[in-house]
Amino acid sequence: MRWVTVLLAVLLAAVQASLWFGHTSIPYVIGLRTQLAAQLAVNDAAQQRNARLAAEVSDLKEGLEMVEEKARGELGMVKPNEILVQLEPQPASAPAK
Repeated sequence: MRWVTVLLAVLLAAVQASLWFGHTSIPYVIGLRTQLAAQLAVNDAAQQRNARLAAEVSDLKEGLEMVEEKARGELGMVKPNEILVQLEPQPASAPAK
């Protein structure tokens, strides 16, 4: 009877050891959950960026307004017979001494 108790205690210790120190241990699972949370955050940011790019591609495919806006804003292009006027702000006058 004493051997059965010792055998069961050894088996219980082996199961507990694998739970705390093995490949499927609690610290290992917690580490995996942390990695999963970080990867989900990266995936969410990538999905948002992809959605913005998809909307921009859709706008570019649908009409010339977006193309014209980009050409004017980024490249400084003007239409034929159009004059571009740029105003520079006046420097603030120095206070009187």
